[in-house]
Amino acid sequence: MGFVTRAIGKMIMSRFYPATASVILSGTALLTLLFAAGCGKGKEANAAGPHAMPVNVMTAKAQEVDDATDYVATLKSRDSAVVMPQVEGIITQIFVHSGEKVAAGAPIMQIDPAKQQATVKSQESATAAQLAQVKWAQQNYERVSGLASAGVVSKQDLDQARATLDQAQAQLQSLGAQVNEQQVQLHYYQVVAPRAGIVGDVPVRVGDRVVTTTQLTTVDRPGSLEAYVYIPIEKSAELKMNLPVQIVDGSGVSLASSRITFISPQVDSATQTVLVKATIANANDSLRTAQFIRARVVWGSRDKPVVPVIAVSRIGGLYFAFVAESDEKGGYVVHQKPLQIGQIVGNDYVVLDGIKPGDKVVISGTQFLIDGIPVIPQESKS
Repeated sequence: MGFVTRAIGKMIMSRFYPATASVILSGTALLTLLFAAGCGKGKEANAAGPHAMPVNVMTAKAQEVDDATDYVATLKSRDSAVVMPQVEGIITQIFVHSGEKVAAGAPIMQIDPAKQQATVKSQESATAAQLAQVKWAQQNYERVSGLASAGVVSKQDLDQARATLDQAQAQLQSLGAQVNEQQVQLHYYQVVAPRAGIVGDVPVRVGDRVVTTTQLTTVDRPGSLEAYVYIPIEKSAELKMNLPVQIVDGSGVSLASSRITFISPQVDSATQTVLVKATIANANDSLRTAQFIRARVVWGSRDKPVVPVIAVSRIGGLYFAFVAESDEKGGYVVHQKPLQIGQIVGNDYVVLDGIKPGDKVVISGTQFLIDGIPVIPQESKS
């Protein structure tokens, strides 16, 4: 109805007011042209694509970094003594506790010496009896010697008396040596510290029977340690004496530095690794014997690009970064690059692969970026 009404109105206006109708038609045409022009500009704007986003970038620069590999190592004391008994018996007393400092020669444990004491006493009694026998033989020899001088007895009797005296004296010396041996053996029933240091774990208790292969405890002297590092056989060709070794904590901070002092000539058949050792200074006692630590073997140094940590994203265990690259129109677009990263140096990642020196790495607003969108890189000063 509205359309018909407007049509009839236009007919009436054209009949009675022809000039007015021309003006109305001209205005309608003008509006139509303006609308068409506006639609054309909108299409052109859509065809131009999204606006370029300003982003902060930092140019990746090459930096000399260590070519290093981290391994799990074990610390062993170079001044640790394992205490084992030299005799068998029952422990009757323990004089020390784990962690206690002891002086060299200080008693650690007592093994029941009753049987050995009886042996010593028996040997001493036998020695005393033999000493009496020596005295009798000496007196007999002196008497026979006087009679022989007077011609009362023969020289054969004198020789016999001399032989009896010599035999008695030899027997006395033998018994004396046995007494000394048994007395020394008696001293072993009291176990003493072989050196000054700190007592380790004491796994035995009073009443335990120990033998000469039983480990009673350890005595560690504070000081240098030795790192036992097991290098896979694939890297064994790169091993050489005096290679730098760093002891690092879980966050990569260096605790001590050293160099390789020993390379095993053999390969461990079970693990297919080569044992290397490095002496570690432990002046502040921050490390402990038998401690598992991370040992970083530095194979050499090389130039590698570094990028700020904040520029790197981790997705599904992989590392990525956005890089602004020039396009054919003279502008820049961003591309997400997968990275192979190495160690952290300060606040930067060492990039092993994925970025080269000179690349413009986006360091802010990466959560809003999509691969391939245009950007306006702004070089960051920090």
